[in-house]
Formats: sequence, structure tokens, C-alpha cells
Amino acid sequence: MTEGFRSEIRESDGSLEATARVVDAGGDDDERIVEAALRPKRLAEFPGQPRVRDQLGLVLRAAKQRGSTPDHVLLSGPPGLGKTTLAMIVAAEIERPIRVTSGPAIQHAGDLAAVLSSLDEGEVLFLDEIHRMSRAAEEMLYLAMEDFRVDVIVGKGPGATAIPLELPPFTVVGATTRAGLLPAPLRDRFGFTGHLDYYDAADLETILHRSARLLGVDADGEGIAEIAGRSRGTPRIANRLLRRVRDWAQVHGSGRVDQVAALAALRLFDVDAAGLDRLDRAVLEALCRRFAGGPVGLSTLAVAVGEETDTVETVAEPYLVREGFMVRTPRGRAATRRAWEHLNLTPPVGSTTQDVLPLDDGPGRLGSATD
Repeated sequence: MTEGFRSEIRESDGSLEATARVVDAGGDDDERIVEAALRPKRLAEFPGQPRVRDQLGLVLRAAKQRGSTPDHVLLSGPPGLGKTTLAMIVAAEIERPIRVTSGPAIQHAGDLAAVLSSLDEGEVLFLDEIHRMSRAAEEMLYLAMEDFRVDVIVGKGPGATAIPLELPPFTVVGATTRAGLLPAPLRDRFGFTGHLDYYDAADLETILHRSARLLGVDADGEGIAEIAGRSRGTPRIANRLLRRVRDWAQVHGSGRVDQVAALAALRLFDVDAAGLDRLDRAVLEALCRRFAGGPVGLSTLAVAVGEETDTVETVAEPYLVREGFMVRTPRGRAATRRAWEHLNLTPPVGSTTQDVLPLDDGPGRLGSATD
């Protein structure tokens, strides 16, 4: 890759394509550029995830000392925890350029062959949402990752010929929010697999203090702590809320991000003390007020809140289940006692309110839960 291309990657931080799907309160190009600028550039600057950070650091340092290309890296975990940032850091730590693409963009083997054939030696190929690649592209990637070659098919039918194309050594960094959807042969070709967990409040406060300095925001500890406590353990959400509180303080306050500004801004943007937003509360309200706490099928619940089934299942449900507001049962979704208490409601007599989280019986036995 040329120096000019590396400069372009640095200017956009190589992440605009990968983060274009993020729905932000600002939503314009300036907001996405600010989001990218807040990303740490080195492992030493990366807060939280100490186990993954230390393991990945060891892999990269050892490869650099040997003068070889690092093993392929697979990063998994919920959205917003730093998978894209770590991919950029891998390239920075080994001082090599990075090529950014995504699984949905590679739907044919020819698409992947075009990307692979243009890689330089030692280059990092970042595949976001790698589980959404087509099967044909996955099978080509197997060979490329293991033997650094691809077979290009020329012609059709009986006269088709496979021409092997040798590739220089490179490193694939794959990111996925659903590691279970990756086929085993692809998963096994990654030399290092790291799973990112949600951050605790202390790590989020560290991230917010750093972001405030980079943004030139005057913030105190109480304001930062209030934002961190409502960020759902996710740095992306924490940085987004910080910018919204900054906006409120600039327009309505003294310009300082303190607890008063944080409380007022988060109230304006419908983020409550537990970190629940409008959709989360709508789901709980429907469960408790319309369906007496459940259980109720996912599609019925989605219709009740006026959202698509996938939106409820992938956006609202994971946090509600993790925080103990809702449970998944073989018969559907049900509210827990904490949900009733959070809404200041009293469970009806004879309701199926759960006090503890049952084990999920898995997708094979949840047919009625999705009706």
C-alpha cells in the first residue's frame, strides 16, 4: 500500500466505513470524525479489557521481535466495545498499513480475491462483521489465511481452470458481534481470539475523562460519574452521551459538564438512572402493562412497541436481560421483579414475575417465544 493511502486512512482513522451504521444524536460527518478521533491509537492508551489487551500485546510484541507477520486475530463481543479500535491498534503497533472492509461488502469470491490480491506484505486486513460474509468467500478465505494463496477460476463449465495466485504474508483481523455464527473451519484459522466484555464504571470514567480532554470539555468528577453510570458499560454510548451533555451545558448551562448538566441533558435525551432509553422502557411498559409481565412472544412484543422484531431482539433485549429486567423462557419474554420496581408498578396477583434468571433453553426450544 502506498504512503498516500496510509495518509488517507489516518485522516479518517480507517473507521468511518465501519462506524457509518452507528445512530448518533448528531448524525453528521463531523460527529463521526469526532468519534474516530477519540479512539486510542496504541495499546498502552486502551482502557479496560486488561486480559485481551495483555494477551494481544504479547502476540504483537513477539511477532515484531521475530520480524514475522502476527497470527490472524478474531475479536468478538457486543457493539461499541472497541473491536474496530483494536484492529487499528494492531496495525499501529506493528507499524503496517491497514485495509478496511466488511463482511456484507464481500458477497462473492471475486470480491475477496480482488482485495487479497492487492495486499502488500505485512498488511493488516480488517474484516468487520466477518460472520456476514458469503459462504463462497469464506471458503476462499480459509486457503488465503492458511497458505497465503487463492485459486482464481478462469472460464466456465468443463473448460474452467483454477490458477493459483500466491499472496504475501498478511494478518486478518476479524470482528464479529455473533461469534457463534462463524463456521468452525474459519474460527480455527485465527491464531488469537479475544472476547470483549462490557466495561465497569471505573473504566468508563477513565475513558470519559480522556475524551473530555480531547474534546476540550471542562468536566468534573460528578458529571463524568453520572454519565458513566448510564452508559450501559459501552464506551461508544459513553462518548455519545458526553457530547450531548456538552451540548446542553453549552446552550443552557455554564459550559461545564457537572452533575446538574448531566442530569438535565440525560433527562432530555430519555436516558434514565439505569441507562434505559425510550425503546427499553417501551418494551418493559408493554410487558408489564399490556401483558401482565408475560410470558409473551417476541413478535407480539415487537408489534406492541411499534418496532421490528430484530430491533427489539438485538437492540433492547440484550441489555434488559443482562441487567435483570427481563428473562427469556421457552414460552416467551417475561418481566422480572426488578422491571416492576423500576416502573413503580405492582405485579398483579398470580403473575409469572420472575425473581431469578432462568437458564435460556436455547434457540432449538424457543419456537413459541418468537411467535
